[in-house]
Amino acid sequence: MSVTLSDIEQKLKEGVGATHVEVKDVSGGCGSSFEVLVVSSQFEGKPLLQRHRLVNRCLANELEKIHAFSQKTVTPTEWDQKK
Repeated sequence: MSVTLSDIEQKLKEGVGATHVEVKDVSGGCGSSFEVLVVSSQFEGKPLLQRHRLVNRCLANELEKIHAFSQKTVTPTEWDQKK
């Protein structure tokens, strides 16, 4: 079973309380490489490594099935500043 963009998005919304998620399949459509942008208030006060660990734990099953995964994790305040 392959991992879909909607699978990743839904898991992040439920698992880390993401208020905004952007998922891109960068493998050319075969579902083996993804880039994500995750906005969550759960990242407040956490360094980058802890943020990434939260995402990795949330997507543990999916990460076993894909080849490459890149993530950007920001708080709602950081996201508002970047827009």
